[in-house]
Amino acid sequence: MNDSELYARSARLGAALKRENTFITCAESCTGGWVAKTITDVSGSAGWFERGFVTYGNQAKIDLLGVRPKTLEQHGAVSDPVVLEMVSGALRAASADYAVAISGIAGPDGGTIEKPVGTVWFGFANADDEPFSQLMHFEGDREAVRRQAVHFALTTLLATFL
Repeated sequence: MNDSELYARSARLGAALKRENTFITCAESCTGGWVAKTITDVSGSAGWFERGFVTYGNQAKIDLLGVRPKTLEQHGAVSDPVVLEMVSGALRAASADYAVAISGIAGPDGGTIEKPVGTVWFGFANADDEPFSQLMHFEGDREAVRRQAVHFALTTLLATFL
């Protein structure tokens, strides 16, 4: 997927959020704010996006999103429990209607046998239901892993919530 495809998905997401008069937020680690950037590429996005969180380090996850240190210690930043705490914390901190959280290993280093490069956890939440998570494994270099993660996040938000 290229930038125009990401923009098209973001524009569809924005149109749906605007129709519903709802807001979205994001908590990003490995994507470094790329989801927020893609959302705000769409003119008028202030009508459905007020803030996002780039929580690249563990302390940022704790300070800004309320991720528990014990969760990080037991599971590591790239894990189901952490991404669920991230997405719930972002939803709460932003007073948003929808949220996505992303934590992964984009590479080229940082991977392990248990969590190889390309491992990305996603958390999704809305104000009315329990959050859910999904694990994905992407191929390619750092840029490709991050781009695929942004695409997956936008696609899943559209398919699940709007």
